[in-house]
Amino acid sequence: MAFLTLTNLTYAYPNGFTAVENVTMSFEKGESVAIVGQNGAGKTTTVKLINGLLKPTEGDVMIDGWNTKDYTTAQISRKVGYVFQNPDDQIFNSTVYKEIEFGPKQQGLSLDEVKERVLHAAELVGVTKFLEENPYDLPYSLRKMVTIAAVIAMNTDVIILDEPTAGQDYPTMIRLGAIIKHLNEQGKTVITITHDMEFVVNHFEHVIVMANKRKIADGNKRDIFWDHETLEKSMLKQPHISRLSHSLKFGNNVLTIDEIVDELKEAKKNGHAEKERYEVVV
Repeated sequence: MAFLTLTNLTYAYPNGFTAVENVTMSFEKGESVAIVGQNGAGKTTTVKLINGLLKPTEGDVMIDGWNTKDYTTAQISRKVGYVFQNPDDQIFNSTVYKEIEFGPKQQGLSLDEVKERVLHAAELVGVTKFLEENPYDLPYSLRKMVTIAAVIAMNTDVIILDEPTAGQDYPTMIRLGAIIKHLNEQGKTVITITHDMEFVVNHFEHVIVMANKRKIADGNKRDIFWDHETLEKSMLKQPHISRLSHSLKFGNNVLTIDEIVDELKEAKKNGHAEKERYEVVV
């Protein structure tokens, strides 16, 4: 059985609005998974059901043998960490250090272990030199990294990142990819909601697509991003390189710059392409 499973999951808000309908998903320990889809697809509600902020109206969420219906949100927070899309919805302490240490302190750890976790998480996300700063004195992009550090310091088995790339520059995107890789190497399951398809291609193999409150596709990124019917249903676009490859009428499921360069070289070598197909590469 998978480490984390969602089975026939439905959630209706108290006002009667159904946000998720009959969703089934599974996640292995130590893997990274991207959940993609347009706004209103049900992505954020789904992950809030995973971390216990919401309880299913129907169906079950099982985490390492735990059914979330049987545990409080505080108890589930020891297994699942959730980084909010907006860091201002999460930050409430007067210094970066206090923000990161808050979770570990609630776990009853020794002061030395709390400090070790804070320093490790701060270094991993690149905020070590800001530990004595008020988080609200930092720019938005750094505040997001502080909230990621705060969740990493909790040392949970599952970490959920809601739109981590929003408002981030290119170097920070590279760091985010390295953070996800590091967490996977530590055996953590990382679930990321994002609208950034390039980020998905670069850092995830397993992709889940949601649309109209349901899961409509679940599989390898190469299959997902070349399934034009699924992309149309979910109103998603292929990554830029894939769109270029598609416009050049290459048959292979290209996702990266290196792959399209190889395709262009092969087309030129075999003489199967018109001149303009490979002159795009200087």
